[in-house]
This record gives sequence, C-alpha cells and structure tokens, in this order.
Amino acid sequence: MEITLGISSCPNDTYTFDALIHKKIDTKGIDFKVVVADVQELNRRAMIGDLQMTKLSYFAYSQVYKNYQILDAGSALGFANGPLFICKKGNESAINSKSKILIPGKETTANLLFSMAYPDFKDKTECLFSEIEPKIMSGEYDAGVIIHENRFTYAERGFAMLRDLGNFWESETHTPIPLGAITIRRDVPNDLKLTINQLLRESIEYANQNPQASNTFIHEYAQAIEDDVLKKHIALFVNDFSLSLGEQGMAAIKTLYSRAHSLQIISEEPTDMFIL
Repeated sequence: MEITLGISSCPNDTYTFDALIHKKIDTKGIDFKVVVADVQELNRRAMIGDLQMTKLSYFAYSQVYKNYQILDAGSALGFANGPLFICKKGNESAINSKSKILIPGKETTANLLFSMAYPDFKDKTECLFSEIEPKIMSGEYDAGVIIHENRFTYAERGFAMLRDLGNFWESETHTPIPLGAITIRRDVPNDLKLTINQLLRESIEYANQNPQASNTFIHEYAQAIEDDVLKKHIALFVNDFSLSLGEQGMAAIKTLYSRAHSLQIISEEPTDMFIL
C-alpha cells in the first residue's frame, strides 16, 4: 500500500519522518511516497488535496479542515519557539503600520500570529522564508517575520527583534503555540489513519533513541545549516507535543481558531479535527 506524504525540508520534519520513510521501523506494509517542499507550498497543495498525508501550517489547516484531519503525533507546538518579527539593526524606531513587511506565506501560522499582533500592518508580501533576511538587508523591504532556524542566527547577521510573536501568543493565551500540523485526508480509512498515527509516533521515538540515525536525511535538505543550529532547531520543535498533542495541545489549537474567528481572520472554526 502506498501513501503520498508531504513534508517540509526543515530539520524537525526530516528528523521526525526519517525512520518512517526509510523503513527503520516496521511500517506494516505501507510505503510512503514523499514530496519535500517548503511549508507554504505544502499549504497550497492541500488546497487541491493531492497529498493523502501532509505537513501544514495550522493557519492553512483552517481552510482545508473539511478534507483533512490532524494526526495526534507529529505536530510542532511548544513554548518559546514562535516566529520573530525583525528588522535591520538600527531601524527599530522607523517601523510602523506603513512599513513594507515580508511574511513566509499567507497561509502560515507566522502570518496569522503577526496579523493578531499587528492588525494595522497591511503592506505584507509573501516570500520564501530563506529570502526574507536578504531582502530586508538590501533595503527592498523594511521588516519581516522569520521562522525555522533563522531564529538562532538573525542577531549575528545584523538584525534586531521587534517582537517575539510566540511570546505574544503565550502572554495572551497561556497555551503552547500551534505552528505546524501533520494531517491526513478524511477519505483514508479510519483504521489506516490510526495505524499511520502510531507509526509516526514510533518514528519519532526511534529518532529520539537513535539521534545520529537521521543525520544523512537531515543534512540532505539542510546543507547550509551548522550542526549546533540543527541540534537547537530539532530540540526546540520536536518535543512531547510531537509525540501526542494531549489535552493541552488540542486546547491550544482550538484557542487559535477561536481567536482567529473572533478577529474575523478566518470565516469559521474547524470542527472534528483530531484523529483519536
């Protein structure tokens, strides 16, 4: 049996899925046909539903929930790991609601959190996350929202943080930040969904128990990232919520959608979201 699977190139995804994709665990006869892409591309592909299982930003999920459900394993939630709003060092006082802002995708949770924190900032342009810093440094744009490993290196590259959007979320809600979900199409049989969810949990557990085993797969897509940054990235984004959302994780996700709906950022709150 074959399942089409979309994952991002980020170290937390390649770490999480390595054992599953490369059959370092027993996958119960399931072959995973993998597409590796930027999370915003995966968000867009979910709109047409061509992948049976895929990584999604939680913001994007609100637009496709009628076709996908969230697996209990694999999500990126946590504390102190949210997106950062940055500008060139020395330009902090010049940033205002008229500034030109870069975001790593309209459907990303980073954009959702930015919209909650800065509702008056309307001049936003989508950009591949890795191109945000160079475009700010060149003066083409004034500021931007960074995600992934850039949070560990922005200061040494000459940028200043205007706001930690994760801290904003935590201070407002006292819940973990729902960043990325692993979702599966609703037309997949329920017993298969449950099997895949268990396999994904086992894949994470294998990676945790064999931390060097996924190095080749991780470095295949993260060649420009230094090893210490890779380790920090994985430690931050792969945590207990990745093994299971639990009541706290599910409550945080519901809170995200409730707040987004109350601010009229999304038209309706998703229902029947979770595979249990």
